[in-house]
Amino acid sequence: VHLLESGGGSVQSGGSLLLSCVASGYTTDFYTLGWFRQAQGKWLEWVAASSSDGGTLYAPFVQSRFTISLDHARNTLYLQMDKLKVEDKAMYYCGSSNPPVTLRYPDYGYWGQGTQVTVSS
Repeated sequence: VHLLESGGGSVQSGGSLLLSCVASGYTTDFYTLGWFRQAQGKWLEWVAASSSDGGTLYAPFVQSRFTISLDHARNTLYLQMDKLKVEDKAMYYCGSSNPPVTLRYPDYGYWGQGTQVTVSS
């Protein structure tokens, strides 16, 4: 399985970004894709996940600012991030797991290279 993230960039606080993750190489129609992030000097943190069976999960800090969506036909995961805060600055990674939807890092066996999100005040 190969994952390719895109959409990161630099925005000011309060701005928006749309991250994308294109997955390829699946031998099944049933999978979970999730977004994680890692700020400099901090642990990897889960953000949100979506499964091909329709399940979604969000980390509490998202507070309705982020929306995850999965285009199953295109094997593409999106993360619409609105009302970005300085503390959202991090490298955002896409990971692949099996259903049901999960935010447990050890459940993810495949990872992309990440896309950098920078938020300035």
